[in-house]
Amino acid sequence: MRKPWIAAVAVAMPLTLAACGGSAPPGTEGTGGGGGASGDAITIGSLHPLSGAFAADGQQMDNGAQLAVDAVNEAGGIECLDGAQLELASGDTQGAPEVGQSEAQRLIQEGAVALVGTYNSAVSQNVAAVAERNQVPFVIDVSSADEILQQGYEYTFRLQPSAAVLAQRGAEYLAEVSEQAGAPAQQVAILHEQGPFGTAIAEGFTAEAEAQGMTIGPVISYDPASVSDFTTQVTAVRESGADVMMVAGYYRDGVLVANAVDTVQPGLDAVWGVANGAFDTPQFPGEVGEAGEGFFDANYRLDMTNPETQELAELYRETHGDDIRTAAVLSYDAVRVIADALGRACSTDPTELRDAIAETELDSLIAQDGPIAFDESGENTNAAPILMQVLDGTVQQVFPSEYAETEPVYPAP
Repeated sequence: MRKPWIAAVAVAMPLTLAACGGSAPPGTEGTGGGGGASGDAITIGSLHPLSGAFAADGQQMDNGAQLAVDAVNEAGGIECLDGAQLELASGDTQGAPEVGQSEAQRLIQEGAVALVGTYNSAVSQNVAAVAERNQVPFVIDVSSADEILQQGYEYTFRLQPSAAVLAQRGAEYLAEVSEQAGAPAQQVAILHEQGPFGTAIAEGFTAEAEAQGMTIGPVISYDPASVSDFTTQVTAVRESGADVMMVAGYYRDGVLVANAVDTVQPGLDAVWGVANGAFDTPQFPGEVGEAGEGFFDANYRLDMTNPETQELAELYRETHGDDIRTAAVLSYDAVRVIADALGRACSTDPTELRDAIAETELDSLIAQDGPIAFDESGENTNAAPILMQVLDGTVQQVFPSEYAETEPVYPAP
């Protein structure tokens, strides 16, 4: 099977070859240079929760990063660095900020020239500080909290939409979809995980929803690592009279929310995820069954209208026996960004690599407004969410129209 995107990179890399000397690349065997080498390999550090409450997503993301490394190596490695191969070194953050911080430091000390990760915003905050202190590029695949990139960092970049973009678009989509259906959303309850990610989504969504004329309340937060049932919270939503419940959280808690909604029957027009880690994954409908039917999610999304994304999804299924989650595609894209930058910088020097990443213009396997490109703060300027809904037991793209596979059903079944 042809590996996605490799053909384009293979064409681009020879253009930089003339600028590279014939000596071995910095950071590889025999140079006496900087880090990044294991034999003739250039090491990329992958930081994700491989154990604990977030392990299902974390393992998928590590798998996605490895598939990208394999694709680069099978295509001949980094051509202008004498065909240097990539090597993935994985660190288990356990979803804990202090563990992620120590694992990032370990991977850098062991020679990683760049890092990808981490899924949890609180972890990415700590990893970004480590990357900046060591002047090693860090490409965030998944973590939305705005404050990560509000520190003036120069070595940290983010692929997914920020919390501000996710929250604003999520509220706008709710207003548009509900109004088009003739049942404008009136009162929205918010249920969110209490970390930086969920809090930022809740605050941004509230501001935009109120600007759209909606009333917000109640607002309920929870600890995603320890929560075991949402019956009490969903009962409070039912008693409030809200017609929509917005939910920002992770996969395990998203499943628990669906079960509680099925039990309590709060009489909502919609359960409306914003950057929800469960509602748009292919595994969610199969795990919760009818309990999740009709759930929405405004989130980043792998572009299944793209043949290259379809190839990657098929490869993941063949390799790992599971359907690929969007988070894993973002990890794949994060490694692509680093490989593309290595091919243009023709160097593993972290500053030169950082400068090449900053100049990225690379087609994404994610549905967004254009190619991957970063602004001065490190945000992907074209990152944008789309709206999905569980219909007939599958996750389908429903809004905006240019990405829609079918029409949204509102009020939801």
